[in-house]
Amino acid sequence: MHLHSIVVEILDVNDNAPVFKEDEIQLEILESALPGTRILQESATDADVGVNALQGYTLFPTDNFNIKTKTSPSGSKYVEVYLHVPLDREKEDTLTLTLTALDGGNPQKSGSVKISIVVLDTNDNVPVFTQLIYKAEVVENAARGSMVTEISATDADQGSYGQVTYHFSRLLDEKSEPFAIDEHTGMITVAGDIDYEKNRNYELTVQAKDQGGHMDSTKVIIDVIDVNDNAPVIALTSFSSPISEDSPSGTTVAIINVKDVDSGNNGKVECSINKNIPFIIQSSLKNYYTVLTDGKLDREKNSEYNITFTAIDKGEPHLSVNKTVNIKVSDINDNAPVFEQSSYSASIRENNPPGISFYSVSAHDMDSNQNARTSYFLIESEFSGNPVSSYISINADSGALHAVRAFDYEQTKVLEVHIKAQDGGSPPLSSNATVRVVILDENDNAPQILYPVQSSGSVVAEIVPRSADVGYLVSKVVAVDVDSGQNAWLSYKLHKPTDRPLFEVGAQNGEIRTIRQVTDKDAVKQKLTVVVEDNGQPSRSATVNVNVALADSFPEILSEFTDFTHDKDYNDNLTFYLVLALAVVSILFISSLVVIISVKIYRWRQSRVLFQSNLPVIPYYPPHYADTTGTGTLKHVYNYEVCMTTDSRKSDIKYLRPVSQSLLSVDCDGTDTLTSAQKDGYSTLLSF
Repeated sequence: MHLHSIVVEILDVNDNAPVFKEDEIQLEILESALPGTRILQESATDADVGVNALQGYTLFPTDNFNIKTKTSPSGSKYVEVYLHVPLDREKEDTLTLTLTALDGGNPQKSGSVKISIVVLDTNDNVPVFTQLIYKAEVVENAARGSMVTEISATDADQGSYGQVTYHFSRLLDEKSEPFAIDEHTGMITVAGDIDYEKNRNYELTVQAKDQGGHMDSTKVIIDVIDVNDNAPVIALTSFSSPISEDSPSGTTVAIINVKDVDSGNNGKVECSINKNIPFIIQSSLKNYYTVLTDGKLDREKNSEYNITFTAIDKGEPHLSVNKTVNIKVSDINDNAPVFEQSSYSASIRENNPPGISFYSVSAHDMDSNQNARTSYFLIESEFSGNPVSSYISINADSGALHAVRAFDYEQTKVLEVHIKAQDGGSPPLSSNATVRVVILDENDNAPQILYPVQSSGSVVAEIVPRSADVGYLVSKVVAVDVDSGQNAWLSYKLHKPTDRPLFEVGAQNGEIRTIRQVTDKDAVKQKLTVVVEDNGQPSRSATVNVNVALADSFPEILSEFTDFTHDKDYNDNLTFYLVLALAVVSILFISSLVVIISVKIYRWRQSRVLFQSNLPVIPYYPPHYADTTGTGTLKHVYNYEVCMTTDSRKSDIKYLRPVSQSLLSVDCDGTDTLTSAQKDGYSTLLSF
């Protein structure tokens, strides 16, 4: 931005005629006046300038008088009327003249005034001023009535011809308006408002007249002294608002013009702006100042600035003026949306209805308008081989998260979603956040019984000897719940215990133990119903039947097992199948003994051969070898020592030690009496 000074000159046209202040002038002249006597000074005014201004005067008639056109120091033209031919009052006591003022325009314009002259008797002395030129000073805004200066003139005549009165000449009479003169004393005083800024000096013509018609004139030059009565004026020449926040330092914001119509130091002005803003002011031309940016603007910190211009002059006292302008800072997209947190944690209950809103995220953009309009998107990723958008969706405007499908806690416990917040600027800016969605469990799964295993074809029975002590471990119910938390807290209890219960189940561990000694009154077969219940709201439960046999001998057990049925009785062929099964087991047992003895003899002979041949002896143990200390390799609860006789009906089963639990299984329909027999040393597990 550059500044240039332009001067416009207005050309004048001749649209004003010369004008006299009065339409008629009356004069008195002594008949003794000598030729060449000046009787009148007069001037007309013409508002035009140059050629169109006042150029000269004419007088009619010119029998006794003639005129001289002169130029005042201010450049204006005035006329002096002189006596050309002596007067004779006896011939003509009054005369009438016409004075005409002409300009130089085309067509020429004129103005005239009538001069009436009364011829008086002789007065041979004229008033004389003590000075040719009087000079004085007056302070502007001086109070009315204040004395400016005093002039004086003398007349040597006696009587009325020697009495002098003072008057302002009609020359430039409009400038004498602020002043008044005392016609008797010649004191000039202030009569109006004086303003240095309008007129810096006044040139007055004062006439002294005696009573005989003689007169003299003098010049009074009055200089106006300036006072500091005008404050500076600030004008806003150029102004840019709003201004972009990325404007470089040194960008022009405003240009102002400062004026003070006073003079000297009263008119010298210094201009400044308020501090602590990123703007500076510099002077480019006289009375012109430029406001520039000074540093980087940031709309997010300050969206607008108030710049206060202060102009102070150097007068005494100082006068100042303030002017405030408001500059707004326009936004650019220089801020990305910012999430309240970099990571969020949300939760939703399983079995939720699809489409439900369960959480909402929000990002704030410090920009404005379109640059701050934030949209939300899912960053595409995969979870369990599926796109994450098949699980979660987000509202682009509000940031609300919606479940696309119903969640199952047992399949999905935690899901991480990456979200992008993007503004509407160009180019757009964005930021990311992570939402960790935790699936909350509901009690939608009942407990599952792992042990004892329930089947429709067989009944599982636990064997308890009648000599069992109090607290004897009969069995243990093992159950799980795929839910979590308190929904998976399981408790165990017996369903409808008898009046004098023999067993109890641990509420927390599911262990079934005896709570008293077994008596003869207790039935051999005992059927316990265990209820497994979780801690959910509402709770869910499962039941399992545990069959217990109270017996000390094997035939007693076999005789009672025929009664463990599921809604039907065994047939009479059960004994036959039991005998057949025992026979097969006996044959297998004897065959195993023969094989074992043969192997032992073979190994003994081999070791002797090795010993005699002085070769190193490497002991050999068959796989799955079980020692006879009773620890065994069986996986069940109890081991038993079996002593078989030729009559399987009378064979005894002897309880050895509770190394592991023993399981007795009887087929409900009796078709498969002996299902397995595992021998390990002297410990054998019987499964029927």
